[in-house]
Amino acid sequence: MRLPSPDSPRQDATPTVSALAFFFLLTSYYIIRPVRDQLGGAVGSSQLPLFYLATFVAMLLLTPVFGMLVARFPRRRLLGWSYSFFIVCLLAFIPAFLAQDRIGARALGVVFYIWGSVFNLFVVSLFWSFMADVFDSRRAREVFSLIALGGMAGAIFGPLITSTLVGLIGVAPLLLVSALMLGFAALLLLHISVLRAEDGGTDQPIGGSLWAGVRELWSRPFLRYMAILMLLGDGIGTLAYALVADYAKVHLASITTRTAFYAHIDLAVNLLGALLQLTLSPWLLMRRGAVWALVLPQVVNFGLLIVVVMGGHAQVSVLGYSVPLLVLMMVGTRGFMYGMTKPASDALYTRVPRETRYKGKNFVETAVWRFGDVVITSGISSLVKLGIGVSSIALVGVGAASLAAWVARKAATSPDLAPETKAGTGEQGAGNESLV
Repeated sequence: MRLPSPDSPRQDATPTVSALAFFFLLTSYYIIRPVRDQLGGAVGSSQLPLFYLATFVAMLLLTPVFGMLVARFPRRRLLGWSYSFFIVCLLAFIPAFLAQDRIGARALGVVFYIWGSVFNLFVVSLFWSFMADVFDSRRAREVFSLIALGGMAGAIFGPLITSTLVGLIGVAPLLLVSALMLGFAALLLLHISVLRAEDGGTDQPIGGSLWAGVRELWSRPFLRYMAILMLLGDGIGTLAYALVADYAKVHLASITTRTAFYAHIDLAVNLLGALLQLTLSPWLLMRRGAVWALVLPQVVNFGLLIVVVMGGHAQVSVLGYSVPLLVLMMVGTRGFMYGMTKPASDALYTRVPRETRYKGKNFVETAVWRFGDVVITSGISSLVKLGIGVSSIALVGVGAASLAAWVARKAATSPDLAPETKAGTGEQGAGNESLV
């Protein structure tokens, strides 16, 4: 099937509208994130295994539900219903946060942590599955960095709003602001879906099995590599998150202070990610391909973990502020993940069938991700109880980063990926006609 010409006005506008939609989506999420993370900071890393285990169970229960929706309903309905559900949930949580002191951080934390993680993984994963459906592989390499940059702008704007408003209006009203941002994102994505259908793109249900995502994980080498890379990369990120949660529990007592602290971390992460999106990431994707854009972040993770192995709990001066090495590691690993790894991996999903883009990708980025969270946080909690120090725990991450670099290269060169789109034709290479 021939895709609409990338030179048409509709197609020229689609990347910009997509970037704007991603801006509103990540603004919404990055208002939610520090609200969620301050609950983790209130209880420390010892409670994170409980949070992640509950989230993992929720993911397993929701995977067949998502598969049913993808199999039976057109893309436009799937987008509208999914985003509307999360908007309603945001509004419903406002009274709970008004009563956080009475409910307790642990009880509210379990519920909101599950919901916030489901929001992140399903809503963001669905967005990129939709993008992989809209653009062919050549166009994806050209515009995914732009779209991700729009998201980075939202990921910067969200923490700025949060850190500015939390002291003025408190935590609970921030959820109303987040709901408004998500509503704007939903309207723009539905607009893109309408334009895509009018230009001849498919909006039909994908069909297939409810458990196709699970089945394809075992049958497709590319998905297996991506699942392993997800586990390793998430292990490093979760290690940093758990250690920073312990730091926040010891040093930051109030809800407002913890929320602002995590908002500042998110701001630093996303400024780094935006810088990468403007400079190195698009150059690597266009000139060197996805291999380098997947491998380089693992090399950076390796270097940051070595620094923590050597420095442990030490602090360094950054722009006149004393910053723990653990926070620098968290900023660096997450910044490269969002600014380089994510657009590279999402571009690769344009080279697999539609069912894999939605069901397989969603399963890897939901259930597999949260399974890794459970294993890593449980392991860290056990090591801490045994008296193992930060430097020794970081040394385990060094080994994970080394293995992740090898897996990243295997994923980007997997034999079951379809050929790249022929430059300038708007058509897929041989053997890829079934993808659209």
